[in-house]
Amino acid sequence: MAPFEEHEVTYADDKKIFYLAAGPTDGPLLMFIHGWPAIGKLWKPQLDAFASLGFRVVAPDMPGYGRSTARKVTEDYAQENVNKGMLELLKHTGRDKAIWIGHDWGCGSVWTFAAHFPEHCIAAAGLCVPYGAIEFGLDELLKTVDRDIYPEAEYPYGQWAYQKFYESDFEKASAFFDADIPAFLRASRTKGNPNAVGKPAPLAHIVKDGGWMGGAEKPDPKFRHIPLEYTVYESEDAYNEFVAAMEKTGFWPADAWYMNHERNRAYTLEKRKNGGDLEFPVLFVHATYDTVCATDNPKLMARMRQQCKNLKEARVDASHWVAEEKPEEVNAVLAKWLMEEVKGIWPAKWV
Repeated sequence: MAPFEEHEVTYADDKKIFYLAAGPTDGPLLMFIHGWPAIGKLWKPQLDAFASLGFRVVAPDMPGYGRSTARKVTEDYAQENVNKGMLELLKHTGRDKAIWIGHDWGCGSVWTFAAHFPEHCIAAAGLCVPYGAIEFGLDELLKTVDRDIYPEAEYPYGQWAYQKFYESDFEKASAFFDADIPAFLRASRTKGNPNAVGKPAPLAHIVKDGGWMGGAEKPDPKFRHIPLEYTVYESEDAYNEFVAAMEKTGFWPADAWYMNHERNRAYTLEKRKNGGDLEFPVLFVHATYDTVCATDNPKLMARMRQQCKNLKEARVDASHWVAEEKPEEVNAVLAKWLMEEVKGIWPAKWV
């Protein structure tokens, strides 16, 4: 592939969003929205594939990451303010509508945008995090905990304990990651483990342990040397570029996304349109070996299945980092959905 185009857009309060773009300028627009922690470049396998098929693809560094504005202002990462950035990003592409694709917190952003601005959505897809989950805040997530796996006496916050830890000890959580960013990013992005399914997720212990990785002061430096083949990174260059981006901003802005639960909940309940029902095509991709977003749990999927009126679901046997671990399979799922469900969007037509 040719080098990606690099662009920058300004939105509220003189904040900047940097984004990559590729593909024909008149192709159907796909917006790839990353989660915690990431940069737009980690969508490279998807950007390459769909640009080569004739789509226009865009992947921003979301607020707090990479070359976008990363202030230590908690409200910057509330979804109402993130939406302001997404509106300006869409306008900057010269389009009025797009197909939005998110992962992790990027799902939270895509789903929030879709509920508030359905007029700017042709369709939407989410990987790992279902619609109607994180947008409603931590208290709502706690209601979805599978108490057969997480007995309340032992795991009061279930697999969402890491989010509770941000609220109770934010500075300590962020300092842990910043203490050795290369080690953390190597250890945290490993391939899926089928044996972990149905068991308590490691993140469920964080409140009890007083921090990540057993309450350690910093990630073990040995993690830097985990072989590439055990990770989901496409290459050492991809890993190194990601490390450099996170060392530039630090983890404070990324972690601050978790400090806006109440703001996000109020925004969702007060300002969403159509009662939150989504009428356009929606795709959800389950990651089989994701022990946090364990979407075999029907409670976690309930709102999505009720409110997404044109929903398709697919499954890929991978970890939470599904688009990086199994890019060909994810691309195939997206392509099939786009061709079959998003009518008239495919760049090529039979004659």
